[in-house]
Amino acid sequence: MDAKEYLSQAFQLDQRINSKLEQVAMLRDLALKTTSVLQDDKVQSTKQQSPMETALVKLMSLEEEINGDIDQLIDLKRELATFVSEIENPSHRLLLELRYLGGSTWEEVAAIMGYDVRWVYRLHRKALKEATERLESSPVECI
Repeated sequence: MDAKEYLSQAFQLDQRINSKLEQVAMLRDLALKTTSVLQDDKVQSTKQQSPMETALVKLMSLEEEINGDIDQLIDLKRELATFVSEIENPSHRLLLELRYLGGSTWEEVAAIMGYDVRWVYRLHRKALKEATERLESSPVECI
């Protein structure tokens, strides 16, 4: 795994969390829209879950998954922050922090650092080279 893949893990996990949050919102809307159906109780049958109950069970399950993903994201960001803090060049370190830990766009990174976007791309290549060398000298596991 190269440095870019390693550092991009947090962004990808964050995107998965956002996707699941959208699913939670849709399930919540579905649960609020469901109506209950009145049925006669039968003596020898098993009671099926109502659509609302089914939606709520799915909602709770998905929320538990999201909480687990958030815990994983926090651990991953902590690990990545430690890795980036060990980059020697301060400009490289700042760029990697802004882009991969802060989620800033290239334009935002350029504005914060006071550089042209093209220069930020060049600096990024150099920063990734330094990070890759660091990664190869002390390999870390992917979460």
